[in-house]
Amino acid sequence: MEKGLANAKQALLAGCSSGGLATLLHCDDFSARFPRKVAVKCFSDAGFFLDKKDIHGERFIRSVYNGVVHLQNVSKVLPKDCLAKMEPLDCFFPSELIKSISTPTFILNSGYDSWQIKNVLVPDESSPEKSWLTCKANIRDCDSTQIEVLHGLKRTMVGDLKVVQDKEEWGLFIDSCFTHCQTPFRISWDSPISPRLGNKTIAQAVGDWHFSRGQRVKEIDCDYPCNPTCSSQLPS
Repeated sequence: MEKGLANAKQALLAGCSSGGLATLLHCDDFSARFPRKVAVKCFSDAGFFLDKKDIHGERFIRSVYNGVVHLQNVSKVLPKDCLAKMEPLDCFFPSELIKSISTPTFILNSGYDSWQIKNVLVPDESSPEKSWLTCKANIRDCDSTQIEVLHGLKRTMVGDLKVVQDKEEWGLFIDSCFTHCQTPFRISWDSPISPRLGNKTIAQAVGDWHFSRGQRVKEIDCDYPCNPTCSSQLPS
């Protein structure tokens, strides 16, 4: 605030991946630091991590995040209304976090998030067979059975995000590209070959949401591989 932020008329807290999760964790606290007249919003890119079982039915990512929550004493920044009903670990996952956030927020994520496919759905610790190792390295090498499992990942995400549909000032851009973190790169953010939903690039959709231009921005893509604008995206 001493460096000039106290004079802001608008403020946007944003981050990608773990920074996207941190954005959700600190969104309301960030907003509370400003006078009511300041337009404060939050933008999470690839931070919507799922509490999802891996291909062998184990909750590997849940055990990892349990260590984070306890090591860093994360409960002190988690929503109090969530903590009153659930364990701190449950309240660390975005599916529960977003129920408590009151600040207008935009969630950008792939329904086929490459990091989550590699580390949540098919972690190395699960000792996946060779076909899964190939699939998680490049979605184009997945067979029809594996693709159906990946569809399940997207369905879980879309289900968890249903609560956002009733949040008037929130925005969504859930594409079907095999990627993770789309804001740092011009090719995905805003270029002639960027992914598009509703004929808008990510930058156009976020701009319309941030500046309240037109109707609500809540775009959810069809299932992979239906979106041809994802074809330029390399695995990441």
